[in-house]
Amino acid sequence: MTERLNVAVIGAGYWGPNLARNFRASGDWNLVAICDLDEDRARGVADSVGGVPITSDLVELLRDPIVDAVAIATPARTHHAIVLAALAAGKHVMVEKPLADTRERGAEMVRVAEERGLVLMADHTYCYTPAVLKIRELVAEGALGDILFVDSVRINLGLIQPDVDVFWDLAPHDLSIMDFVLPGGLAATSVSAHGSDPLRTGRSCVGYLAMPLECGAMAHVHVNWLSPTKIRQMVIGGTKRTLVWDDLNPQQRLSVYDRGVDIDAVSKVTSADTRAANISYRLGDTWAPALPEREALGGVVSELAAAIREGRPARTSGNAGLRVLSVLEAATSSLAAAGAPRPIVTDLEEVAA
Repeated sequence: MTERLNVAVIGAGYWGPNLARNFRASGDWNLVAICDLDEDRARGVADSVGGVPITSDLVELLRDPIVDAVAIATPARTHHAIVLAALAAGKHVMVEKPLADTRERGAEMVRVAEERGLVLMADHTYCYTPAVLKIRELVAEGALGDILFVDSVRINLGLIQPDVDVFWDLAPHDLSIMDFVLPGGLAATSVSAHGSDPLRTGRSCVGYLAMPLECGAMAHVHVNWLSPTKIRQMVIGGTKRTLVWDDLNPQQRLSVYDRGVDIDAVSKVTSADTRAANISYRLGDTWAPALPEREALGGVVSELAAAIREGRPARTSGNAGLRVLSVLEAATSSLAAAGAPRPIVTDLEEVAA
């Protein structure tokens, strides 16, 4: 099957124009419509990609048999209703992060897509960047060894969102990346969340997540809307090597360090002082993998087409989006409990329609 598929973009706000541009440029897709309640905004996006039909009538759009798939770029609170309507109409769906505004709604979306044999894909765009694809490759081939820790920082002087806190706004990026690159995905057992609201906005503007992983590693995420400096960095430490991803350094986004504590050489004696004295440090080379420069969204739209044609889940499937939602929901519960650890629900539970 090589003929182009037909897609409509729903939502012409911040992210919709980027989706429209990449679908228009893709050899896999015909962009057949832009849908938004604000027709002037939809027309602006349509004109920016060379002219596309516009509509404000979602019901009519979903009735159109020519539409194979829809890409949803609307607020998270609207995802559940729009996705279920699209699936009921037999459309494949890609939805902007987070998958939904609650885990229960996300689980229902995943279940309905599976029952209908349709692709439900989470638009975890970072997972399709050359850097993250390379990280996934290095982890999978064992270049880092067994994973010991993941430390991620995403801070900047950013827009304070009116409807979500800093965890729900920024952490989905880091959580989706961990889910994509770690063996077995984001297999966290519990999460502790600490946040602060120094501006008295009614929601956390600075936040920290700590998650023990089933593999025995520890994951930590720091998100912040108030930092005067912008940092986008993830450190993944293993028994063999440690990888540092600096997304703001285009000259060297990835650095792999062959240095650290030599785990095998650590004495197993019971005295902590003796053990510390016998730790061996490995001081090896540092290298930077060569990476191509290309827009990640091009990979996202290509993956959606491939998943539909091959009848398989997308690499960032609805279940991947659900795992991220599970952490976010547990983090919200932990935050309300002053940082007490809260278990993360991992099974896809049956949800009443």
